[in-house]
This record gives sequence, C-alpha cells and structure tokens, in this order.
Amino acid sequence: MSLVRAESRRLFRRRLTSVLLAGVVLVLAAFAAGTFVSNQKATPAQVAAAKQQAARQYQQAAADAEVEKLRCLAAVPGSAEASNFPSNCADIYTPRPSEFEYAWYLPETFDLRDEFPDMIALFALLMAAAAYLIGATFVGAEWHSGAMMNLLLWRPQRLVVLGTKLGVFLGWLAGVTVLLGAAWAGAFRLIAEFRGDTGGMTSGVWQSFGLMGLRGVGLVLAAGAIGFALASLGRHTGMALGALIGLTAVQIGVYVLAGFSGFKFPEAYLVPLWGYVWMYQREVLENWSCDSVAASGDCAAETFTMTWQMAGVGSAVVLAVVVGAAMWAMRVRDVN
Repeated sequence: MSLVRAESRRLFRRRLTSVLLAGVVLVLAAFAAGTFVSNQKATPAQVAAAKQQAARQYQQAAADAEVEKLRCLAAVPGSAEASNFPSNCADIYTPRPSEFEYAWYLPETFDLRDEFPDMIALFALLMAAAAYLIGATFVGAEWHSGAMMNLLLWRPQRLVVLGTKLGVFLGWLAGVTVLLGAAWAGAFRLIAEFRGDTGGMTSGVWQSFGLMGLRGVGLVLAAGAIGFALASLGRHTGMALGALIGLTAVQIGVYVLAGFSGFKFPEAYLVPLWGYVWMYQREVLENWSCDSVAASGDCAAETFTMTWQMAGVGSAVVLAVVVGAAMWAMRVRDVN
C-alpha cells in the first residue's frame, strides 16, 4: 500500500475527523436554515410603504431643522438662548433625502451583495477551527500512541513520512473546504433568490466573492498546517491546544502592555485582527490621543491602514517558522 493511500485511510478513520466535519456541516446547515426562516422577500407594496415612511421621516426632520434655524435667527446675540446655537445659523444641520433610506423600513431581507461577505468569513472561521483541531489530532495522537514509531519502521524516512502526512491532510482539507464552500455559496444564492435580494450582482461582485473565498481557503489551510506542526513539535495533541490557550492569554497581555506603553495602535498586535484584515482586505486603525491637530484646530485622529498583503506576509512567516521547526525537530530528535 502506498504511503499516500495509507495516510488517507488513517485521516478519515479517526473518529474526531468525522465528528468535527459533521459538526461543522450541522452548524452551517442550521445557520443557513435560520437565515432562510428569518428573512423574507419584500413585496412591491412593502417597498412602496417603506418609501412613503422614509419620505415622512425626512419631511419631519426637515421641519424640525427649519424650526431650529428660526429659533437661532430669533435669539438675541449674547443671550442664554443664543448660546445654544452656532454663531452662523446656516451651519445648523439640514437633513438630506439621501440620508433616509427606504430599506431601513423594509422587513428583514437577505441582501446577497452586502451580506454574503460575512457568510464567507463565518464559513472560513468554522472551517479553520475544525482544521486546526483535526490537524493536531491527526499527528498528535499517532505520536502519543506510538503509531508514528511503527510507521517509521515501515518507512524509515522521517521527513518523507511527516511531509506526506501533512500533504495528504492539506490536500483532503482543501478538497473538503472547496466542496462545502460551493454548497454554502449555492445555499445563500437560493436564499437571496427566494427570501432576499439579488440586485446589484455583477461579474465584478462575483469575482470579489471568489477572491475572498480563496483567501478563506488559505486561512483554513494555514490553520490546519499550524495545528499539525505544533502537535508534531510537542508529539501530543495537547501541545496544539495548549499553544492556542497560551496565545489567547499572551494576546491579552500584549494588548494591555502595548496600550500602557504608549503604542499608538495596540490592536494591531491582535491575531484575530490579522485574520479579519486577511479576509476583508483592509482595516483602518485610529488613534485619538490628539497628538495631531487638524487645520481647524480640532483633534485629528492618526490612522494606520492594515492591508491583506501585510496580513498575508506576516501569516506566511509564522507558518513557515512553525512548519519548518516541526520538520527540523522530526529530522534531529529521537523518535522514541
């Protein structure tokens, strides 16, 4: 039997693999069903009523603004009443019709263009969590039980064995992720068709969804590889779980210390933010310490833009270090 076929059988014979994949499918199915039930397609009558309500709200806001301007004009300069208004009454806020969207007054409707990116991110998060655990137990349990030593007796090539095991795992993980992702996308396309809105869907939007989905697959594969490598380093599944708990504690400490130390953007050191940026392409961080002043003399926020390229490079470095360390340890350490 070839090593690839043997590793494939080992992967899917593990009970945790089946349980986690089944759990992910059930959670995704429940979420999709809940979205279908909680949304409805707006009828022409509901759209017309919503537009009328938005127009009424605008007219009321415009009337209130006009009353405020009249009070401002009538106020005696220097009086207590005048202090409640700006020096130039024309500066009083005047509402615009575009600020009152009729969509606010429609029943809950799933908008495929606006809401599906969040569904892609949710899918990637669930699959990444499952991939981390499956990867960790796939190699960790074999180290702990002694099956890895027996495997090396059959095929005494350490790096080939570990590399093949990792490659088989990532290959099957990619295939399962793509299949489930296609089903997930199809489900929400149907939800939008029957219980939502598919307006504004262009080839560019679908391309954007596809690229976000590819980044999601990359996130899942990276999580699986890191879980696998950590468990191999510690020769126990608990190593990967302990590292995850330790990372959570360290993240809290780093965030607090960075804030106390005067770092302008302490949230940039949080791993979840890097995952968010990777999926959503960019995030603008703001620092309101008022070290900068705008031309008007007001406090101006300093900004720092994180991009998906930055998140990708940083994650790739971490992935290379962890997987490289696991391979190096496999090569030089005693397997007993």
